[in-house]
Amino acid sequence: MMSLNYANIFLWGFIATVFLTTLMAAGQGLGLSRMSLQYMLGTLFTADRNRAMAIGFTFHFVNGWLFALFYALVFESLGKSNWWLGAMIGLGQGLTVLIALMPILPALHPRMASEHHGPDPTRQLEPPGFMALNYGRQTPLITLFAHVVYGAILGGFYQLAGTAL
Repeated sequence: MMSLNYANIFLWGFIATVFLTTLMAAGQGLGLSRMSLQYMLGTLFTADRNRAMAIGFTFHFVNGWLFALFYALVFESLGKSNWWLGAMIGLGQGLTVLIALMPILPALHPRMASEHHGPDPTRQLEPPGFMALNYGRQTPLITLFAHVVYGAILGGFYQLAGTAL
């Protein structure tokens, strides 16, 4: 049975998620993207805009820790962990989010319009479209960069369970 370094998963998963979240929020704040992950995730659970941000922020951090667990499983199964391996996994994760998840999000999100059916009183969020391009031309670049940084942090600082101090 594979053992994991849970202290590293908790610590570096948190730090990597802080960086990912900060980079995504900076992209939005600087006008490079209109996508708010916290708002998008929070409105899955509530129509209240203020509560949606808090719920989405919490949900995003829990997801960050869960993905850190996945990264640790990959590192342990390969028997190595370094920043470039983490960055490559982050690139793959970012591409998966942009190419596979974003286009199907309207079918899963109760408050998001789709490419085929516009907004109505219940579905007020704009659909992200392919690679989330509906939220701005720079959105894919910011999203990929943030995920690569997330992975690089995890890969660079995660210590394999057998080598942890």
